[in-house]
Amino acid sequence: MAAASVRDNKAQSRFELDVEGAVAFANYRLAPGAVIITHTETPRARRGRGIASELVQGALQLIRADRLKVVAGCGFVADYLRKHPEFADLAG
Repeated sequence: MAAASVRDNKAQSRFELDVEGAVAFANYRLAPGAVIITHTETPRARRGRGIASELVQGALQLIRADRLKVVAGCGFVADYLRKHPEFADLAG
């Protein structure tokens, strides 16, 4: 599962997923008890294949493991949360 390959690049405040020699990422800001995901980006040539969804799923799993909440600061994450009620407990 690719979601298991998502890493938290704390130095750049973003979650990352390597995909075919490129990197998809989700920028974030930390807030007390929460992670605000502000932007997600998939390399243009690799869009439309579910990579951003895998990235967000992995990011949410990492956030859950850290016992934090998530705030959707970008439309993609907001849509993902609406479509995936299994992550409703993370909405902050």
